Amino acid sequence: MRTFGKWLGRILLALVVAVAVVGLWKREEITRLLAVNSLFSAERIVENFSHMDAAFLTAPIPRGSLPTSELPFGAPFELPQGGADWIEDRAVTSLLILKDGQIRYEEYFLGTGPDDRRISWSVAKSYLSALFGVLLEEGAIASIDDPVVKYAPQLKGSAYEPTSIRNVLNMASGVTFDEDYFDKNSDINRMGRVVALGGTLDDFSASFTESFAAPGETWQYVSIDTHVIGMVIRGATGRSVTDLLAEKIIAPLGLERDGYYITDGAGVAFVLGGLNFTTRDYARFGQMILRNGNYGGKQVVPAGWIATSTAASAPTAPGKIGYGYQWWIPVGAGPGEFLARGVYGQYIYFDQPRGVVIVTTGADRGFRGAGVNEANIEMFRKIAQSL
Repeated sequence: MRTFGKWLGRILLALVVAVAVVGLWKREEITRLLAVNSLFSAERIVENFSHMDAAFLTAPIPRGSLPTSELPFGAPFELPQGGADWIEDRAVTSLLILKDGQIRYEEYFLGTGPDDRRISWSVAKSYLSALFGVLLEEGAIASIDDPVVKYAPQLKGSAYEPTSIRNVLNMASGVTFDEDYFDKNSDINRMGRVVALGGTLDDFSASFTESFAAPGETWQYVSIDTHVIGMVIRGATGRSVTDLLAEKIIAPLGLERDGYYITDGAGVAFVLGGLNFTTRDYARFGQMILRNGNYGGKQVVPAGWIATSTAASAPTAPGKIGYGYQWWIPVGAGPGEFLARGVYGQYIYFDQPRGVVIVTTGADRGFRGAGVNEANIEMFRKIAQSL
């Protein structure tokens, strides 16, 4: 009996040592996974959204060598009726309003500040669209009607094989993908764990083999479509999206701070939602888009691409919000009214005829509530019309 106890003790000690060794070996991955599991918790969401580099692998996006471009202050602006309640109800963390290139309103809430580099979530998709337009103009990509596998051969044999670049730009790939943020087993949340644990999003994208519709037939928001755009860009240029975005989109803007991308385990940028910049630097990008791609006298993005990509071209349902090439077009939008949008309350709203850009960041855990997006757009419209 004593011998058995001695052996049992040795076995238990060996197990404890093995667990400790695995824990040390995988400590960084375990830490990231734990961080992901608490990323959206009520008590941590605001802090987390300003420090995503503490939870994920990242790659810097250098601001470039230009002096910081001026964002001058104009006359102070008082928010329209209901603005203060809206800020509180929607857990807005920053709000910056530009009119004709001047800051008319800039405030930070819930303990955030102007130096915080806030996570963009899907606002990043619109940045990628701008980069794509530059590369298309330069001839790196021949046509948006090319099949994605021409530039991303890893997707051969997947559900993406029959899709064109236009299909993925429009979120009309027809690929079956569960985007339910509140289901821990959904595809979007599985993707988050792939990133947290150092997996590769290229492999993850190639793993999808089922479609619910023919390419181009039906619109359905499928975030992994945007990663496929990134694969196309990398395949066409032989360069990383991080380097290309820094060179062709970010450097001409004269940002205040470097930005960064969340990356997967292979160092590939999380292009569908991983950008992190300050609110003012989001506004500089917005001002460039507002001016049809021109900033500081330089044509950063082709004006024709801005017009084409921000027009409602996707096969969305009649009477519902429209979609272009990674941009949203509100119901009843007038000419030059469109927006970039990310989960939990991230927006860049544009009213080109009025010369207005509105940037909001948020930590709105109720962002999927009935009518929330519509109410946000209504507030943006009230602001634009009041300036």
